[in-house]
Amino acid sequence: MADQGIPKSVNFLFGGSAGMLATCFVQPLDVVKNRLQLSGEGGAPRLYNSSFDAIRAIYVKEGFNGLFAGLSAGLLRQATYTTTRLGIYTTLLDRVRARNQGENPNFASLLAIGLVAGGCGAVVGTPAEISLIRMCADGRLPKEQQRGYTNVFNALSRITKEEGIATLWRGCLPTVGRAMVVNAAQLGTYSRAKQMLLKTGYFRDNLFCHFNASMISGLVTTIASMPVDIVKTRLQNMKVVSGVPEYSGAINCFTRVIKVEGVFSLWKGFMPYYFRLGPHTVLTFIFLEFFIKTYKKTKGIEGSSGGL
Repeated sequence: MADQGIPKSVNFLFGGSAGMLATCFVQPLDVVKNRLQLSGEGGAPRLYNSSFDAIRAIYVKEGFNGLFAGLSAGLLRQATYTTTRLGIYTTLLDRVRARNQGENPNFASLLAIGLVAGGCGAVVGTPAEISLIRMCADGRLPKEQQRGYTNVFNALSRITKEEGIATLWRGCLPTVGRAMVVNAAQLGTYSRAKQMLLKTGYFRDNLFCHFNASMISGLVTTIASMPVDIVKTRLQNMKVVSGVPEYSGAINCFTRVIKVEGVFSLWKGFMPYYFRLGPHTVLTFIFLEFFIKTYKKTKGIEGSSGGL
């Protein structure tokens, strides 16, 4: 085939599938990250001293399954959020390359594409996101205070019934903000890092190159997105008591975290966040690159050596 493009539906399918496969490997780190971000909320005593202490405590109290709490929500989140963001990203990237006669877009264009893709994905994925946060956090509470969702569909149903359908998009604004930061940093820096590594002459377009580009991308993304992520996590997990929510909004949550817990609390859970985001980024892009290359090779599409 002479056509160098990939159908939009295939881009979306590959993006979601890559994200879902990666989530199966890193879900325990997502659980630990969420627990650490909620630990010490409002000046309460911290439940865990470190990431390793959190892993140990979760395993002792909840068993091995506790480390995979919310996996069904994590998979649905990837099926919605990642399918949309990577599908839109790869589609826009292909269009820009076509206009540039095959040349890669500049860094500013990569960031802009990432922002658009992330924002769209976040809106679609927020219901699964709020279910994930709650299911990951539930085990830290006494039995009588736990929400006890059995799976993501039970969570979505109960949230709608007990709190109203609008609750499924609670924290949507910071979720969109975080997603835009994550995608601008993650997708933009991944493509840029990959291009720079290839230009050195020491790398080829293979697994080792994808791994290094992903780890660079993951570090930049972690630093940039954590302050927004902790606000998103707190808002989506908060309870409304007698009609009064714990936080009035994202700004209120942000300022209270700094005032009560200190500015560095905005990066609380940095290590599990990075070690979750880094490997997830690596695995997602490795799977995505593999899917794209295999598809192009199978279909005989020109430029089958190229991925993102």
